[in-house]
Amino acid sequence: MNNDKILTIEQTIDLEKCTQAVCDIARRAGSYIREERKKFSLERVERKHAHDYVSYVDKGSERLIVSALRELLPEAGFITEEGTAAQSDSPSAVRSAGPDAPCWVVDPLDGTTNFIHQYAPYAVSIALLKGREILIGVVYEICADECFYAWQGGGAWLQQSMGKDYKQSSRPIGLHVSGQKIQDALLCLQLPYNSDAYKPVIKRLIDALYGRVGSIRMCGSAAMALCYVAAGRLDGYAEQYIGQWDYMAGSLIVQQAGGMVTDYLGSVDFTQGNSVVATNGIVQHDLLTTIKSAADLER
Repeated sequence: MNNDKILTIEQTIDLEKCTQAVCDIARRAGSYIREERKKFSLERVERKHAHDYVSYVDKGSERLIVSALRELLPEAGFITEEGTAAQSDSPSAVRSAGPDAPCWVVDPLDGTTNFIHQYAPYAVSIALLKGREILIGVVYEICADECFYAWQGGGAWLQQSMGKDYKQSSRPIGLHVSGQKIQDALLCLQLPYNSDAYKPVIKRLIDALYGRVGSIRMCGSAAMALCYVAAGRLDGYAEQYIGQWDYMAGSLIVQQAGGMVTDYLGSVDFTQGNSVVATNGIVQHDLLTTIKSAADLER
């Protein structure tokens, strides 16, 4: 690795430097995924659960990321979607050294179904979590070669490539959420794999919001929906029954871009849960009120 190989998680950690190193790792994983997609075969897809898929590409990307992150920050544990890290991917096991032990939260390929169907977007998502505080968030969208990133107190940024060779990048662009109100808001309402539990909720949500907001979209990647909120491309996003690896990095990027992130109950302490509501802040109250009613959370 040509970036300072070992960084510590002490109070003097250089979060900006560490974030740049993570961006490089995410881009390398993205390059691997991009190349593998050229020769990808549907026959090599495995089914984890109903409509929830994994491929050798997810696992290969995760091994690459875990190896590089171990070199970058040897004392950190891991929470990974595919569980290829030697440490257990159980949050309690990862934090066995203490509740504030640092750990990497990794989704090696967020949007696997999109990837399988050659349908953008799909991304690599990496966050550094210490206790309940997200220190670093990096999301690399492979199709558009866009790297979204943030570190605690450092703002949110986007770096795009300048050419098709993916080797030259433009200067980073500072991100900020939109100023849209609910009646003009473009919202993303995802469909999680737990269809039996969520189908009644999403039906009520769409019924309550369709025709009342600007429009509604689904993009198939939680990490990218969050980044699009941070960039002002979306004004709000909501999803339940998702993993920490899906939302951790993108949530910090939204927060550092001036947005707001809570769980479905409206709590800002969302990092241990399975639901996320992320908006420009302006539409947060309206969207949460609608979600609580649709999910029967007001009792």
